[in-house]
Amino acid sequence: MPNTIKPIYKRILIKLSGESLCPAQGNGIDFDVIEKVAKMIKDVKSLKVEIAIVIGGGNIFRGAPATKNGMDRTSADYMGMLATVINAMALQSALENIGTFTRVMTAIEMPRIAEPYIRRRAIRHLEKGRIVIFAGGTGNPYFTTDTTAALRAAETCADVILKATKVDGIYSDDPMTNPDAVKFDELSYIDVIKKKLKVMDSTAITLCMDNKIPINVFNMNEKDVIKRIIQGEKVGTTVK
Repeated sequence: MPNTIKPIYKRILIKLSGESLCPAQGNGIDFDVIEKVAKMIKDVKSLKVEIAIVIGGGNIFRGAPATKNGMDRTSADYMGMLATVINAMALQSALENIGTFTRVMTAIEMPRIAEPYIRRRAIRHLEKGRIVIFAGGTGNPYFTTDTTAALRAAETCADVILKATKVDGIYSDDPMTNPDAVKFDELSYIDVIKKKLKVMDSTAITLCMDNKIPINVFNMNEKDVIKRIIQGEKVGTTVK
């Protein structure tokens, strides 16, 4: 039976962590997981929603542990950016294997691998119905992929940032370690900053606040979760 529920968003930006693509135990890429993610994204695409994705690289390399072992922060951050490109290429392959046109755009130019990020070209790809994966972070050290998501969402005029996590929203504390942590259904940007909630870094939250971009934090493992969100169902936690 055809779906009759009209999406409440025209253009979305999905923020995927690198960890969401790795095996339950260990690092790297779990291709069963990435295939599942690709099918979920294709399912959402069938609703005629324009989709951009920002992907992290923590399943391959994280800068913070490297700096603790003596590596300078700039080099560590650039290595993290390269890890996001690997993840983006893997996700692109999974999407194209199931018939979904996809473009990878990188903040650091590497023309043999992907297109360089050019705002107008990215918007044109979205308008033509292609999924666009933004890799390489912002292209600068000291900025997270959360900040990249906020920046690219603002640049491409996305209606919302959908941040995929392993928990079903934002809590007052880590629900994995604190059973008394309280889940929030809705928060303001200022609440997130004042309460020092570990949703996105403060730069990302401020960018979203300045540009009035709502953030929806949800559990990626829930069935049809992205489709339910863009059809208006209250899922996870909304920051606005």
